[in-house]
Amino acid sequence: MTLYSYWRSSAAYRVRIALNLKGLEYAIEPVHLVRDGGQQHAPAYRGINPQGVVPTLLHGERVFRQSLAIIEYIDETWPAPPLLPARSRDRARVRALAQLVASDMHPLNNLRVLQFLEGEWSVPQAERELWIRHWLLEGFAALEALLADHPSTGRFCDGEAPGLADCCLVPQVYNARRFGVDLAPFPNVARIEANCMALPEFAAARPEAQPDAPAA
Repeated sequence: MTLYSYWRSSAAYRVRIALNLKGLEYAIEPVHLVRDGGQQHAPAYRGINPQGVVPTLLHGERVFRQSLAIIEYIDETWPAPPLLPARSRDRARVRALAQLVASDMHPLNNLRVLQFLEGEWSVPQAERELWIRHWLLEGFAALEALLADHPSTGRFCDGEAPGLADCCLVPQVYNARRFGVDLAPFPNVARIEANCMALPEFAAARPEAQPDAPAA
């Protein structure tokens, strides 16, 4: 398998975690989202992902796009250890947590949105970062409430094993720290992220551990 990835992409980070949790071998093909005008816009890459985004997963002759779809493909193809709970009601809850991050929080602070705010409307950096922090705080407040409402709180988003929701939560916490968001009001989010980062599968997926990460 080959994963087209960018070291600091939240969506690619999610998939790296999932692949690591499954113990799967994969090669990283870096796609630099800023260098050379954005390598994701090159015709060769657009040929495999017409959206011009990462991640893209190649498995044999098959091409998979969109991080949550990729993770569910991985989970269905290699069922152990599972990334989704056994019961349908629990799967619905976990998917809701994952989509809160991937569909509601992340799109409002990803690179394409920030570049548009800067390039089309000349929004200054300080105001762009205020925008990011606002939507991160809104999302984490909702996420914290949903985690606290779980009847059987464990070490992770759903009990005692990491899964789909944790794959999404950890990269978003990374972004929050990057933009100076105070996580003190979100103890469950911070607790779960700490438990995740204690695992080697999460540590190996972190942005700074990627082959395309800039030298410290």
